[in-house]
Amino acid sequence: MASKKIIRAAAAQIKPVFFSGLSTTEKVCDTIRTAREQGADIIVFPETFVPYYPYFSFIMPPVWQGKEHLRLYEESVVVPGPLTDMVGQTARECGMVVVLGVNERDHGSLYNTQLVYDTTGEIVLKRRKITPTYHERMVWGQGDGSGLRAVDTSIARIGALACWEHYNPLARYALMADHEQIHCSQFPGSLVGQIFGDQMEVTIRHHALESGCFVINATGWLDDEQVSTLTTDLKLQKSLRGGCMTAIISPEGSHLCEPLTQGEGIIYADLDMALIAKRKRMMDSVGHYARPELLSLHLNREHQHVVAVREAAVEEEKCADL
Repeated sequence: MASKKIIRAAAAQIKPVFFSGLSTTEKVCDTIRTAREQGADIIVFPETFVPYYPYFSFIMPPVWQGKEHLRLYEESVVVPGPLTDMVGQTARECGMVVVLGVNERDHGSLYNTQLVYDTTGEIVLKRRKITPTYHERMVWGQGDGSGLRAVDTSIARIGALACWEHYNPLARYALMADHEQIHCSQFPGSLVGQIFGDQMEVTIRHHALESGCFVINATGWLDDEQVSTLTTDLKLQKSLRGGCMTAIISPEGSHLCEPLTQGEGIIYADLDMALIAKRKRMMDSVGHYARPELLSLHLNREHQHVVAVREAAVEEEKCADL
């Protein structure tokens, strides 16, 4: 991990290209290049941005979702695969850390997955949302604890959570205890209305204060034409607007630039890493302010598998008997 004192951060609030994983990935790569032209060292994209967040699951009853769910399968991302390789190559060319949300296809299941690329283009973290929220449970499987960790990159130690995982305080504590310096949060945006954006702001500012870290938050955006593509019902269209709060927060809980709540754009801020020690000197939730003899977290970070294979051990036992 590098000891860079000032890190230039970017958060992208952009709309996907509906129904095309390739076109949305190309837009991601173009956005990375744009941010690099502005001197960014790290950029965060919205939740499951590639190919797109499953907005259909919020407005359709389950019995009608089959066609749209299968279309999402067809455009989703295999990790690693051609689309993730495109992003990795762009990250390497630009020398940037990239945090990207994708719909990951793993054989017959989809997952809400967060990818962290280092400046080398290597994926240094792949994690799956541990519990899909509400309507999302009809779309994605559950992740495990293997991704509840912070990872070292060439610019800083990075942690990430998606959307309402931030309302699981133990999930947040796992990253705090792993000493994340920059927390990358991702939300879908264009849902529920401004109340969703307001709640999001409280959540990310609180995490910055409690963790003593920077938070880069990215939310997605849909324009009127995309909303009309999803539904012609005016009441349902209303539920697909608002809910955006793309923001960059300091360890002291303050906005480092004007947040973006409407339209497409990229926001930027300089992160003074000295502010982390300034905050933690007074209150380090996982250090001098912790009481592990009273309160502690038990975390299972093992990858969970549906089959426990013991063939190698059996062969070794056979050889030992000879």
